[in-house]
Amino acid sequence: MSSLKEIKDRINSINGTLKITSAMKMVATSKLRKAQNAIGNLVPYQRQILHMLSDLLSAETDTEGEVFASVRPLKKAAIVAFASNSSLCGAFNSNAVRHLSETVEKYRKLGLRNEDIIVFPVGRKMADGARKMGFAPDEDYSRLADKPSYEDATAFARKLMDMFTAKEVDRIELVYTHCKSTSTQIPVNETYLPVSLDSSLYENEEHHGISDFIIEPDVHTVLETLLPKVLFLKIYTVMLDANAAEHAARLMAMQLATDNGNQLLDEIRIQYNKQRQQEITNELQDIIGGSL
Repeated sequence: MSSLKEIKDRINSINGTLKITSAMKMVATSKLRKAQNAIGNLVPYQRQILHMLSDLLSAETDTEGEVFASVRPLKKAAIVAFASNSSLCGAFNSNAVRHLSETVEKYRKLGLRNEDIIVFPVGRKMADGARKMGFAPDEDYSRLADKPSYEDATAFARKLMDMFTAKEVDRIELVYTHCKSTSTQIPVNETYLPVSLDSSLYENEEHHGISDFIIEPDVHTVLETLLPKVLFLKIYTVMLDANAAEHAARLMAMQLATDNGNQLLDEIRIQYNKQRQQEITNELQDIIGGSL
């Protein structure tokens, strides 16, 4: 049986841990709120630009030659996988790495070897997981996981687009975790390139038709400019979404750790009080026995 001093030291240790988990929970809450606000501010712009793209696609009939929409035989693929730079976020990183592994296995079943697959890991934890799978990242993309910015997203998206147009890869897929709610994060696979030019993809978005726009010089030229903008925006949106999912997972992990710590603290305090009462009783019995 532990002594009272050992139990008291353990109580102090748990109290110290609870201070850390509570502080990390507050930080995660603040960062999650910022990420959600950023996504919320982006949604109206994204909705409007998708309206415009949908209208242009419905008006443009000759889109077979679009460079970003060319579907080629799959010989090489690139995967952009998102995770975090740090731990203490529950199973977020392990689930993200497993999601990447499942995606790689899917391409292997299609006949691709490791040398035919390029992995762009966003986040140090994802980079570590990719190395264990036998992939060597060509660059450090950890900065994209901590503080997503449109400038970084644009530069990264342009690199992916250049690889696709140069036919270095035939398909680019995004693998990330979608923040559905604070308590729910969903793994998502999306094909980034080739982009689908099917206007039915946007049929759920209400729009008023191409007649609302005066287009100069012509629809095809504007479409060539608008499509890269949409691709830039897609990378930025995914970066924000994955960042929000990370903070939500960390918030839930710290909340669970705090609850478990408080429960354990209550149990140890009960044990401490019982043992203290027992020692007092033993001392009283010794005093009474010595006086007889």
